[in-house]
Amino acid sequence: MDSSSNVFTFISPTLPPALAASIIIIAALFFSPGGLAWALSRKRSTIPGPTGILLALSGSAAHVSLAALARSFQAIRLMAFSVGLTRFIVSSHPETAKEILSSSSFADRPIKESAYELLFHRAMGFAPFGEYWRNLRRISSTYLFSPKRVSSFEKQRSEIGEGMVCEIKRMMERNGVVEVKRMLHFGSLNNVMLSVFGKKYDFGNAEGMELESLVKEGYELLGVFNWGDHFPLLGWLDLQGVRRRCRALAARVNVFVGKIIAEHKRKDHGVRIDEVESGDFVDLLLGLEEKERLSDSDMVAVLWEMIFRGTDTVAILLEWTLARMVLHPDMQAKAQAEIDSVVGSSRPVSDSDIQHLPYLQSIVKETLRMHPPGPLLSWARLAIHDVNVGDHVIPAGTTAMVNMWAITHDEAIWSEPQKFNPDRFIDEDVNILGSDLRLAPFGSGRRVCPGKTMALATTHLWLAQLLKSFKWVPSKNGVDLSGNLKMSLEMKNPLVCVAIPRY
Repeated sequence: MDSSSNVFTFISPTLPPALAASIIIIAALFFSPGGLAWALSRKRSTIPGPTGILLALSGSAAHVSLAALARSFQAIRLMAFSVGLTRFIVSSHPETAKEILSSSSFADRPIKESAYELLFHRAMGFAPFGEYWRNLRRISSTYLFSPKRVSSFEKQRSEIGEGMVCEIKRMMERNGVVEVKRMLHFGSLNNVMLSVFGKKYDFGNAEGMELESLVKEGYELLGVFNWGDHFPLLGWLDLQGVRRRCRALAARVNVFVGKIIAEHKRKDHGVRIDEVESGDFVDLLLGLEEKERLSDSDMVAVLWEMIFRGTDTVAILLEWTLARMVLHPDMQAKAQAEIDSVVGSSRPVSDSDIQHLPYLQSIVKETLRMHPPGPLLSWARLAIHDVNVGDHVIPAGTTAMVNMWAITHDEAIWSEPQKFNPDRFIDEDVNILGSDLRLAPFGSGRRVCPGKTMALATTHLWLAQLLKSFKWVPSKNGVDLSGNLKMSLEMKNPLVCVAIPRY
């Protein structure tokens, strides 16, 4: 007699046969490999994975939990699991990660309700693969994030970096410590706003406070785990209030960004294509040829996504990096000696210096390896039709994820992965822009982050400025490297430390 018969015999004396049979069927579905969503699929899963409905994605360390599950099921290359009625696969290995990220079969992204309500389905991150998305990609690579554009923002980056140096000195005079997260957040936000809208904001006045409120609310909504994305009934009920809050925020965003677009139109700031080195992003979008031009509503979506994706990535990465410098004073001193030998004390750091600072670049790479801002490559992929990954068939509609944190902490791939060691990148030059899936913090393939070059240019310059100006030491509370995964992997307890002027 098989196990299901035993179960039926056990429960049938106290339950009607039909109800008992229903319970057995539901239990069989619920406890099948990969969980409920895979059991209901027309193609049964041959991929190992946990049964039931996985709760790990709703936690603050989903990347760690998924890595542990993949090891326990011997499913490093590919693991299947379910969250509600959503089928997932996750790769924790560079080879299967490359298969997923490079495949045209995973060209789309699953659109969360928050992303849809905040108009991001019309922006590059979530727009479906097709002619509209290709036009956005072309605009991005040709105009917005071209090498000339990135270079043209050097003066702006440098001035904001020097402004942060001055703010750190004021913080030290007032409080004796530096609230690193707050300082980096406002500096990064103003850097993005100058690039996108062509203006800086005073976060002490009404307009600046409204901008900060919009960014904070949007960041929270995009980072929250919404059960309604995976259970249709819960989505309809909106028990977490995500839809209500998103619609209220979208209305405010339309007013705020729409006003800025209107101001640019009144000033006739449209920048011709032969003038792409000047002007902000609104100028460039307004100056596009007719066949490439976006509607005002699409411009709002594109510009707002740039603000969300561009602000805290740099700030969070720099906070983790400075935390590591506080914890590793020998490495901090080595980086400062390198900066001193290349730049000296009589002039500021420039973009052209960065290529001569290999150890500083290695520190950034090692921080990205240890603390990737998007450990699950935040923006997952969606199978647009049935596709093979390795020996397994992945049905259309399956959400595919890459656990970059698991890859960068795998001792089969990295020597002593738990040790912070920038020298590993001096010994081996690892490309982090998407071609080497051992470390691809910005993603890879068609959906690779378009602003990766600008993000790295900003991070390198600001880190050099901050290390050149100050010696960073712990405050009385020390440094806590615990992480908290929201939209990005943040420090659970923000870094507060002491900055001692070096000159």
